Formats: sequence, C-alpha cells, structure tokens
Amino acid sequence: MVERIIPTEAPRPRGPYSPAVRAGDFIFVSGQGPIDAATEQLVTADIRTQTRLVLENIRRILAACGATPADVVKCSVFLADAADFPAMNEVYAEFFGEHKPARTTVEAKLVAPGMKVEIDCIAYKPAGGS
Repeated sequence: MVERIIPTEAPRPRGPYSPAVRAGDFIFVSGQGPIDAATEQLVTADIRTQTRLVLENIRRILAACGATPADVVKCSVFLADAADFPAMNEVYAEFFGEHKPARTTVEAKLVAPGMKVEIDCIAYKPAGGS
C-alpha cells in the first residue's frame, strides 16, 4: 500500500509532489529546502541556519508519519556551494547524533536563488510497529 502524506506542520509542497510517501515500512521524504513552515517563505540565511531549518522540516514530516530522525536510513544532501560542507556537516551531525544514516552529498544548482541546501531522506518505520 502507498500512502501520500501532506503534514500540516511542514511547508506546503511547491509543486506536483508529496512531502512524504509511505510505501510499506519505508517513508520517502521529498527534498526539503529552508522554508519557514509558519510563513511559507524561503529563508536566505547562512548555511547553518538553512540546514537547521531544513532538518526541522524533515523532523516535522517524519513525526507526521510516526517516525523520528533515528528511523532515517539514508539522506541525500544537495549543496549550492561545496565550500559550505563543513558548516552543514556540523549541524547535520548535531541533528542525527549517534544515529548516522547513510548519506550522499553533492554540489548542485538549486532551484531557488539564495537556497544553499536541500535534503531528502528515507526512513524505515514498520507501520504500527516500534
């Protein structure tokens, strides 16, 4: 069974996609940018601030699916500038703590001017399980 999830606590999709899709025991979270969930506006701040906001949006989406960052098994990180990697990595490490998902990080041209980071992830959380 496939369930498309649009949490009210996270930014609304800006296109024809679902913020999260549960397929069996896996949760696929679409790429999240530094969008303030309250204002729906892009936050064009430094990389640390943007990374924190992106990860908080991911946390909100995971919560709406009954999952936590500890359930994340894979992340893809897209940086507008590879020089931002150390600062992004510092915030990322704080967010995940001892739960270290597999990860890919690449430098990429992002869709919105001022956007420095986008992150997507896959979580494993058995439906109805712990």
